[in-house]
Amino acid sequence: MSSNGNKLELPASIVVRDLALKIEKSPIDLIKKLMTNGVMATINQTVDFDTAAIVVAEYGFEAVPEIVEEAAGKEETGEVPLWRQMIAGEDSKQLTPRPPVITILGHVDHGKTSLLDAIRSTDVAAGEAGGITQHIGAYQVEMKGRLITFLDTPGHAAFTQMRARGAQGADIVILVVAADDGVMPQTREAIAHAKAARVPLIVALNKVDKPNANPDRVKQQLAELELVPDDWGGSTMVVPVSATQKQGIDDLLEGVLLVADSNEIKANPAGTVIGTVIEAELDKSKGVIATLLIQNGTLQAGDVVVAGTAHGKLRAITDFKGKAIKKAGPSTPVAVMGLNDVPVAGELFQVVKTEKEARAIVAERLETAKTQAQARKKVSLEDLFANVQAGEAKELNLIVKADVQGSLDPIVTELNKLGEGEIGLNILHAETGNIGNNDVMLASASKAIIIGFNVQADVDARRMAEKEGVDVRLYEIIYRMTEDIEKALKGMLEPKLVEKTLGRAQVLQVFSASKFGRVAGCKVTDGILKRGAKVRLYRGTDIVYEGDLSSLRHEKDDVKEIRTGFECGVGFKNFNDIQPSDMLVCYIVE
Repeated sequence: MSSNGNKLELPASIVVRDLALKIEKSPIDLIKKLMTNGVMATINQTVDFDTAAIVVAEYGFEAVPEIVEEAAGKEETGEVPLWRQMIAGEDSKQLTPRPPVITILGHVDHGKTSLLDAIRSTDVAAGEAGGITQHIGAYQVEMKGRLITFLDTPGHAAFTQMRARGAQGADIVILVVAADDGVMPQTREAIAHAKAARVPLIVALNKVDKPNANPDRVKQQLAELELVPDDWGGSTMVVPVSATQKQGIDDLLEGVLLVADSNEIKANPAGTVIGTVIEAELDKSKGVIATLLIQNGTLQAGDVVVAGTAHGKLRAITDFKGKAIKKAGPSTPVAVMGLNDVPVAGELFQVVKTEKEARAIVAERLETAKTQAQARKKVSLEDLFANVQAGEAKELNLIVKADVQGSLDPIVTELNKLGEGEIGLNILHAETGNIGNNDVMLASASKAIIIGFNVQADVDARRMAEKEGVDVRLYEIIYRMTEDIEKALKGMLEPKLVEKTLGRAQVLQVFSASKFGRVAGCKVTDGILKRGAKVRLYRGTDIVYEGDLSSLRHEKDDVKEIRTGFECGVGFKNFNDIQPSDMLVCYIVE
């Protein structure tokens, strides 16, 4: 970036902190200025060129688009990869290819850990298998004289948490699918996570050595999920492997290098030092030990590092084999000592000039904690069109859950028909079953809305959704669901009536009372039951009653509400078909 007089060259997107440094203003003042312009952004979030141009104009600068030679002629859509964000301000002439960073996802028991072990043990550069003396959550292997970095943390949760905190998590995803088992629920989930992150995906078709392996059936399943294998004329690389027999490992690594070359993964070793915290812990004898993945620049012993609200001067750096080193370049995983606090996994880190500057940055971050809490904007259907008009959103991300496949398929078909206008509609994940924590986590990281048809949200999922600001909408009629989405896409959605669950109870026994008819003897398992509130009575997955909670008694007394752990008698208006083990859900509409 460079400025000429009052002209200021800016990239397509820029971090708020970097913009503040560029115009030599306090980040706090800049955040306030953004807020007055209707943009809620934190110090570490990015704003687009148009937003930045409006704000800097108020400080007397004229913003002009920065000319970026790298990646000319290529259109970027959706989420910009982390490494591209990191090198946005680097001199394109100094950019050089760096080792790709790989993470492995897939269904449980399909061989993720076995594959990582097979890759590690075939690595010549790492020496003998088992030679790794220190596990730091990541390691490197060598293939044809080139290094590849693997995050040794397979699992959707880790991958998504990193994205939720601003990190891409990986450059390439290897999806492990067992040839004898095929596509399973977690496989679909992994595909949804990779698509949401806009990360290239390679399929490792594992267990091909088993007698009951059926690769063609698995390829057909993948094709149905829009992952058409390359040998079928598609663009998804599918590599047959056997982790236990160590077959196809070299082919898989060669495939990784091919995908990396086609994506031009680069960094500037002499540029700004920045990267991601992989994991961190507090050791009683050594203090804070953090695993860092450098993604631009060269980290050196003695550097002052800021990671979230943790900071410190690095006393020691070790590589993934536990060997002390003086410096490490892009895509290198290292363990460091010297931070004053345990940083959060997935947090971005950067190197600053002095410890005084590090303390000032941390102080600012603590100062803006309240602002950050206010700035966490819930992505809802009501404000979708306003965001589009402001240039903040180009598509609506959805996660769809339904009770049965017979309902899910037509819902997805109808929703896809709607996404053909000014705002695109992107279904990240569609599956049967109740809404769980993984759905909320994916929605939080991808700024998506969760749509449920004839399903419920688990108790933990509801709490997480409220905490993360995820909009969860439950429907029982398909046309109401599609009508809401269509209105949102057209910017016509009226304020919604929000259903708030108060509590749940289990029917233990059923009694007869002359005054009320049949009464349910219940125990409250979660939250509270409130007289006068709405109630649904579930028998298995079927709703057998929906109406008002007409009477509520504790022992012999009429009460207004009953809390978790207490037993009570519940009567329903004009309804007597109550059975033991029925589940009662109490709610209000706001």
